[in-house]
Amino acid sequence: MAADGPTAGLPPRDAARLECLTDPAVRDLAWLLFSPDLLRAQPPAGALAQPFESVAEASAMVDWLIAQNAHPDALHQHIAVAHLTRLGRYAECLLAWCLRYGPGARLVAANVALRRGGLTLGECDFLVQTQSRRRLHWELAVKCYLHAGDDRAQLADYVGPNLQDRFDVKLRRLLDHQLPLSARAEFAALGHPGPWDAQMFVKGWLFYRDGGRPPEPSVIDPAHARGWWTTRADWPAFAAAQGDAWAVLPRLQWLSRRHRSGDRLAAGMFDIAALGTQLAQHSGPTMVAAFAAEPEGNGWRETSRGFVVPDDWPAQALAFARH
Repeated sequence: MAADGPTAGLPPRDAARLECLTDPAVRDLAWLLFSPDLLRAQPPAGALAQPFESVAEASAMVDWLIAQNAHPDALHQHIAVAHLTRLGRYAECLLAWCLRYGPGARLVAANVALRRGGLTLGECDFLVQTQSRRRLHWELAVKCYLHAGDDRAQLADYVGPNLQDRFDVKLRRLLDHQLPLSARAEFAALGHPGPWDAQMFVKGWLFYRDGGRPPEPSVIDPAHARGWWTTRADWPAFAAAQGDAWAVLPRLQWLSRRHRSGDRLAAGMFDIAALGTQLAQHSGPTMVAAFAAEPEGNGWRETSRGFVVPDDWPAQALAFARH
């Protein structure tokens, strides 16, 4: 099984069962729960969230996800009423559903704002209680960063596609500001008695130029989900080695690998030239994916994903990383 699939830490039978999920939202939730973390633990403050306290609990979650896959309408309605446009909010919506109705840890409160003197100091994403009655504070982040550096192993070289976010800055804010919120004196007055063990729940994808493997900072989990990025000028030659069935991935499809049904036209597949024409109309980086036809001929499965960026983006990204 691929490391970027929703299979980390599962027995092979359960991993295979998750691969059979067909509903996109349920697959995204499975990915959120079981995919590798982007980061290693950062003691003492940066503990990693552990969604399950045992293999049995994880297997029970697989059973529940399969049941959700068979009857996903309630989950779809939960997502629809939230009117989501941001990837992070979509992930929060999925995790909240799981904590309310799934067989594992239970939701105590979500998006708990901490204020002092009329000013908002911050917001705790999730307060949860495990089956063994541990009380946890989870900070959820779902990120897609492109490696913009060369051969130095620096977290600052991982930048958001729109150059408004950087991995080192995000980690520093998690450790210094977000995770300590539930330990502040003001938090005790909110009616959620602790103590709370703060943990970071950081998932996502890291993308490397033309699929290369530069040295990685030790803070990054080597099993992380990975993709590639390339420039528009390099795109046709790079894409030819990946396949000839392509699709643009909208932002809310950036979690799990995608499956699409129908013939080539119904599934929204483009050949390299047609997708190149479409990319020329975009002003910034665009995530795309290569697909292969399922052996049974009943659909398409994603085989590769990455960003196609404007030709001047690499220089801008490197300057942003080194700023």
